[in-house]
Amino acid sequence: MEINFKMPDRKTPYLMPPTIEEWLPENHLARFVVEIVDKLDLKQFENAYRGTGTEAYHPSILLEILFYGYSTGIFSSRKIEQATYDSVPFRYISRGYHPDHDTIATFRKRFLTEIEDVFKQILLIAHELGQLKMGTVSLDGTKIKANASKHKALSWEYANKLDAQVKDEIAKLMEKAAVEELSASSPTINISDELTRRTDRLVKIAKAKAEIEARAKARYEDEKKDYDEKVAARQEIKTKTGKSAKGRAPVAPQEGPRAKDQVNLTDEESRIMPGKAGGVEQAYNAQAAVDIKSMLIVENHISQCSNDKKEVVPALKKMEKLPHELGTVDQALLDSGYFSKTNVAAIEAEGISPYIANKRDPHNTFFKEHIDSKELTSEQVTKDEPLTAVEQMGVRMKTPEGKKLYAQRKSTIEPVFGIVKHVMGFRQFLLRGVVNVSGEWNLVCTAFNIKRLHRCSVAS
Repeated sequence: MEINFKMPDRKTPYLMPPTIEEWLPENHLARFVVEIVDKLDLKQFENAYRGTGTEAYHPSILLEILFYGYSTGIFSSRKIEQATYDSVPFRYISRGYHPDHDTIATFRKRFLTEIEDVFKQILLIAHELGQLKMGTVSLDGTKIKANASKHKALSWEYANKLDAQVKDEIAKLMEKAAVEELSASSPTINISDELTRRTDRLVKIAKAKAEIEARAKARYEDEKKDYDEKVAARQEIKTKTGKSAKGRAPVAPQEGPRAKDQVNLTDEESRIMPGKAGGVEQAYNAQAAVDIKSMLIVENHISQCSNDKKEVVPALKKMEKLPHELGTVDQALLDSGYFSKTNVAAIEAEGISPYIANKRDPHNTFFKEHIDSKELTSEQVTKDEPLTAVEQMGVRMKTPEGKKLYAQRKSTIEPVFGIVKHVMGFRQFLLRGVVNVSGEWNLVCTAFNIKRLHRCSVAS
């Protein structure tokens, strides 16, 4: 029985499309990236070039290949360079040019600040396309690994032990030099080189210890402030009711570094943070605020804190600087990690209604919520004027409207982080230092918004 197969024919020539424009489908993401970048004002980028020497690649080309690379999970400058040879979309974007990896990496690091302005411009484009009108936003954070190993960290305990060890070694080397009456060399070792090596190490250890002490001081001040607030709150309850507040009394914080306090020697601005699986990782806390209707990221910033308590005010400040054409935020949805009286007050001071859970919500609550409880109406909430801001927020969240609104938090912000990490594949920063990492996170969020806008344009 004869079987028919389609056999490859690699020698017969055939005609390629006459222009690269015809190599991609009409609705391809690469085409959309080019269209978006064509609408941007890139004067800041262009003015940064001197205009002398060899011809430089136009900023639009490098921006487009970065945006397309980050949108499709290609972040390494070397891989992007190779893709300009191997990938049809990258060839389309680069117009047949092949920027080398050093050019791409230098451009990315050099223009991180300018890309922040591009982030805002793209939000304006989204508004012009009818895709964005700010109203309710959802804020959350996710831990993203730093470009540093958690094993390259120096703890306070080990730093002190190593400091004593190195000083002892220096003393013994000096004794050896004196005994042998040599200042520069020894029959077995070069004493001068060994002394220099250990002296340099002492400088690094001293720098690491100073950083740990500075962090410990800042932590103590935060913990002391939190402790004083808790003590004052308990005292207020006792004054009003004549009874002691329930629960354990707060424990006063201790000054100074702890034995396990540490600093990373590769990226000292990164921090050890708890991971999802229960372990720890060297990471940054990447924050994002998402408009719940369009699911576009409207604010992003980087934090060195492992929890989210301090991230409300930075987010509010950045949203204040957004173009007024985008509209204003009137409601904010946040999880229990952001809850504090200070954060509730800060949000309300901006004219925004906060919806923040003050505890983790239990699962399987259908019966209790719909059958075994009495729901409040929004009219009943407004009549309860004596309530504090936190209490008013709590009652507001128990209304049917409040429950329905807050239920949208998880279904808006969590998918964004899921797409960034699992679809775009961004799980680790390439750059180091909080300033550079902040710029790279902004680049990631910009690429996400472009990808999201493309999705919306194809669907409409």
